[in-house]
Amino acid sequence: MALTLKSDRGLLAACLVTTALLAGCGETTYEYPTMRPGDTNTSIYGKEDNGSILGPGGLSILGGAEEAPAGGTGIGVNAYLWRASLDTLSFMPIASADPFGGVIITDWYSAPENPAERFKVNLFILDRALRADGIRAAIFRQQRTSTGQWQDAAVEASIGSELENTVLTRARQLRVSSAQR
Repeated sequence: MALTLKSDRGLLAACLVTTALLAGCGETTYEYPTMRPGDTNTSIYGKEDNGSILGPGGLSILGGAEEAPAGGTGIGVNAYLWRASLDTLSFMPIASADPFGGVIITDWYSAPENPAERFKVNLFILDRALRADGIRAAIFRQQRTSTGQWQDAAVEASIGSELENTVLTRARQLRVSSAQR
């Protein structure tokens, strides 16, 4: 079978393009800088290596001082408020909990005695100190319609305040019990 000059050029061009593309697929190794320009500290992230990825004291939920020193690497919010929040919301499924940002988000929860109503809580710890204004709760409520769909329903403002007060009371109890040890 004889190939024409025109088809030979097309075949040659296709082979060259394919070869060039395959050559570009070779393994390339990149070396990323481990230090920022002007940085003189060679340890990771500018911190001394002490064997723990969470810093000198590690992660302590209830131990130690109420507030971490400035620039510390422990929990980002008040430990008593954090533990009290988890204790108070323990009956609900937790969807997300961030101890450094101070956010706890629950999944929807229906009480066994009222399956046609469900609640969800977003709890925010706003401070590293144990203060009354250091916690905020956003509560969402839905009711099941006659067609089986969930529909948003109003929540009394006092329910959020009651939840915040319950968490604060539990946090104070935890603080007192840790001081007595």
